[in-house]
Amino acid sequence: MKWLALLLAVSLVPGAAAQEPAHKPAHFSPSSTIPRRNSMNHVPKRSETAPENRWKLEDLFADQAAWDNEYAEAKKLIKQIGGFEGKLADVAQLKACFELEDALSLHVERLYVYANMKHHEDTAEPSYQALSDKSKKLSVESGEAMSFITPEVLSLPDERLESFINDPSVSAFRHTLEEMRRQKAHILSKNEEALLAQVGNVSSAPGTIFGMLNNADLKFPKVKNEQGEEVELTHGRYIQFLESKNRDVREGAFKAMYDTYGKLKNTLASTLNANVTKNIFYSKARKHNSALEMSLYGDNIPKEVYTNLIDTIHKHLPLMYRYMELRKKLLGVDELHMYDLFAPLVDEFKLEITYDEAKKMVKESLKPLGDDYLAVLQDGFDNGWIDVYENEGKRSGAYSWGAYGTHPYVLLNHNDNLNSMFTLTHEMGHALHSYYSDQTQPYRDAQYTIFLAEVASTLNEALLMDYMLAKSTDVKEKMYLLTYYADQFRTTVFRQTMFAEFEKITHERAEQGEALTPQELSKIYYDLNTLYYGPGMVIDKDIEMEWARIPHFYNSFYVYKYATGFSAATSFSKQILDEGAPAVERYLGFLKSGGSDFSINILKKAGVDMSSPEPIEQAMSVFEELIGQMEELTK
Repeated sequence: MKWLALLLAVSLVPGAAAQEPAHKPAHFSPSSTIPRRNSMNHVPKRSETAPENRWKLEDLFADQAAWDNEYAEAKKLIKQIGGFEGKLADVAQLKACFELEDALSLHVERLYVYANMKHHEDTAEPSYQALSDKSKKLSVESGEAMSFITPEVLSLPDERLESFINDPSVSAFRHTLEEMRRQKAHILSKNEEALLAQVGNVSSAPGTIFGMLNNADLKFPKVKNEQGEEVELTHGRYIQFLESKNRDVREGAFKAMYDTYGKLKNTLASTLNANVTKNIFYSKARKHNSALEMSLYGDNIPKEVYTNLIDTIHKHLPLMYRYMELRKKLLGVDELHMYDLFAPLVDEFKLEITYDEAKKMVKESLKPLGDDYLAVLQDGFDNGWIDVYENEGKRSGAYSWGAYGTHPYVLLNHNDNLNSMFTLTHEMGHALHSYYSDQTQPYRDAQYTIFLAEVASTLNEALLMDYMLAKSTDVKEKMYLLTYYADQFRTTVFRQTMFAEFEKITHERAEQGEALTPQELSKIYYDLNTLYYGPGMVIDKDIEMEWARIPHFYNSFYVYKYATGFSAATSFSKQILDEGAPAVERYLGFLKSGGSDFSINILKKAGVDMSSPEPIEQAMSVFEELIGQMEELTK
């Protein structure tokens, strides 16, 4: 099987990202968490946390001895799989090889997931640090042992590969073989592939250099906080400053941030240019028409998905302009500036929501998904799927993870607030997607793609928001919720689409032989901000340097998945709330499909055709309804 490294941003505004290498990727929450402390202002040790608030990893391995036994079995299988090398032209040998590959992959997945979740319980515990390292080495070793399989199958004559695809004895592996056949046109000779592999370390240089410059070497000046104190500006503090009620604080941080990047514009332009050049090199080497088409090819996503997203959002930019006018009105300013985009529109409405209350509210909000879904959700709440609270040394943030054959797991660092409740429903969306996929699909076809990963989690958030808005009677609370949701559309759909369009324009110009100078990059970016935010917004000159601080641009053509995932989830939620049972049945079919077909087909069968503008149109209709409700409340 392919060993995947899933890169899901933990923040939809530019920031850090997390990685977990394993066959089954972890799904990280885009929300941050604040440490939960007891009345003594003390973070408890792991041993002090209540058993009912801990996940039950013994459901995966009863004890260390069981882990050690499975580790020994995996080592045996690593030795055995090499015996198939050179024999895959025979269908019986191919079938046996695939079966052994699955067995080995599952062993390694289970070992890896358990070891790293134990490590995440208390990252300072040395025995689990060592176990995590041991599992990572096993993962690399098994990947190397299985690396001959795909190249050998691809080296077979087309007629032989076609006969395997149609052979009933290997029908369980049909989708794998079809995917190999699809990829074959872009696989090079053995020597050429070896050369490209050697280039791999060089090709990672632009992203590595940017990361070191952005995270280690770049120093920002001191700015004034709300108390008038001089404090150092950092990446982490920047958004906090932009969320300040004090406009001078917001403006000072904004100008200091982009002035710092502006002083390094030539270096940063060269770094981004090198990344674009790398993408073009690979697209030509692998015989693709463009870098964009190459990036979409892996998930078999038609180019129209990307272009439809941009075109449909362009069509609905008047909604963004309308929202900006409303933001200006709510902030009570004569001019709306770029540094006002994250300023709170209403006084913070603090909702005290305990974990037990959050579980009840999440379950109530998901009633439209039916009794079976609710029963699985309750099983997750009651039977050790979730590690709830922070403890000393525990990994921060939130994620959903697990191994095939065992129920999913969810790591939280829960606080009694609205954000934590949305994190709970988000991660349980991932967890139930994995549960249904694993229950329905064989191991090889159970893992869904990154393109699909955020749909189920975002749908849960949409249903929770709809439920809260419907039951809210407090005007202040309702306005707070509407603002929260509207900003999700602004940052996840409009902003990420603008990023995607910037990537498309820059790559196309480079492919046409144009130079991407810092001046040209800044002009492209400034013009896009002017287009996306509209005439009612002052597009401050400083924003032209924002391209220089977006780490996602070094993982090219990725950000569009945030916008498509959000749109697909919004489309599903609208269908479910409007149609009821038929839409629920289609949606559960989506959850059960795993990776048994190409992503675009799985969504289409469930009633969401991402190659058409319709899902984005449906998402925009929800956004328009939100703005309308906000406008009514401000009359």
